[in-house]
Amino acid sequence: MEIQSLSIVVPGGCPNACKFCVSRMRDDPYPNLVERADADVRLRERDYLARMAFARDNGCNNLILTGEGEPALNRRFLARFAEWNAALAKPFRWMELQTSGAGLDGATLEFLRAELGVSTVALSLSSIFDDGVNAEYNGAPERFRIRIAELCAAVKARGFNLRLSLNMTDAYGPDDAEKAFARARELGAEQLTFRRLYGGPGDGAQETWVREHSVDPAFWPALAAYVKGEGRALERLPYGPVRYSVDGISTVIDDDCMATADEAPALRYLILRPDCRLYTKWDDRGSLLF
Repeated sequence: MEIQSLSIVVPGGCPNACKFCVSRMRDDPYPNLVERADADVRLRERDYLARMAFARDNGCNNLILTGEGEPALNRRFLARFAEWNAALAKPFRWMELQTSGAGLDGATLEFLRAELGVSTVALSLSSIFDDGVNAEYNGAPERFRIRIAELCAAVKARGFNLRLSLNMTDAYGPDDAEKAFARARELGAEQLTFRRLYGGPGDGAQETWVREHSVDPAFWPALAAYVKGEGRALERLPYGPVRYSVDGISTVIDDDCMATADEAPALRYLILRPDCRLYTKWDDRGSLLF
């Protein structure tokens, strides 16, 4: 089995209320067992480690710290996780943090770099151009609103790789591809991902918002033309998209962020949830693997 990455769902709530949040589209059926303090705590730690080791045994090198909320806010869990990773026969060394930037201050960045070994910060933005629009679409409370340029500078100053994951809302116009790349260069990004919003089939608040506020469909062919015209194809990723270098920025167009398409022969990712079990899909509990 070929596995591209292991997503660690860090337990904890989210201070934001993103208008397009996939997690808010459904109830969470996964109990937080990994942080439960009772007589079986050591057994569950063993289960958790076994799932991490399973991913490594199957050739998975890339680990992504993510969650239904903001992973960096649960420092206690991350400290324990660092110990668990170090206990593996082959620890994960390629580790990334996926974040909206909420609570990502200097002390937290130092902890992630020095204590946990995170090498890449993947900053999810609803608008790369406007701090206010980004905060509004992310539903960020005042204390968790970020100044994009300042945060990117802090990330770069501490030696992280900076990836900007752009959630393609109507903050972008159909002809904004070149403008987005120019802004990414200003911010010092080495990697750029364009993510199509996932709306789902329902009629809830998030699904409705996605249908009404996704980027104009004309953006996608314009983006593809710009990337192919200005960039250099590097390689095809095992789950489908081609990775490009565009003016020195590693670029991926992710039009299936929920991995809903069939993906043979590689699994795009495994998901290790707080119930200490591995899944292959974000939106289907029936995807339990181990």
